[in-house]
Amino acid sequence: MGWLVALALLLVPIVEIYVIIQVGQVIGGWPTVALLIVESALGAWLIKREGRRAWAALQSSFETGKMPGRELADGALVLIGGTLLLTPGFVTDIFGFFFVLPFTRPLARRALTAFLGRRVSRLGANGLGGTLGGPASGGQGIPGFGGFGPSAGANGPRPSADNVVQGEVIDPEPPK
Repeated sequence: MGWLVALALLLVPIVEIYVIIQVGQVIGGWPTVALLIVESALGAWLIKREGRRAWAALQSSFETGKMPGRELADGALVLIGGTLLLTPGFVTDIFGFFFVLPFTRPLARRALTAFLGRRVSRLGANGLGGTLGGPASGGQGIPGFGGFGPSAGANGPRPSADNVVQGEVIDPEPPK
């Protein structure tokens, strides 16, 4: 994964410069600069608007006690898309608008969910899932650090709110 990021950091600027030069040859230098400035201004306005919407949705889910998975994904996509929109260039702007626009964000969210699902499954398959230091990784487990993914630990996945039994914890006397 690290080599992919390094490759992207090398190739993206080269592709951006090439595309800017090609657009400049077709419409001229000053119109190209003006188009880049207009795209950045439009992107900044859109980021502000969609960022506020994502924040309001996240606060609403916290207030209602709902798990904010969709809202967190939207916030992450707006953050990534905003970074891409503020980066000068046409290629990054295309991806930035894809992540930020409300009618294309669900597609990006599905792709993000699929990507993260594969990563979590791969981590679980490699023995990194489960409880921290728990049975999946050969240890005894550390209380309070639950797992996720296919190997959710020796006790299985955490029960939903419907299966919670109210009770009281009684600590045994410490050994002498």
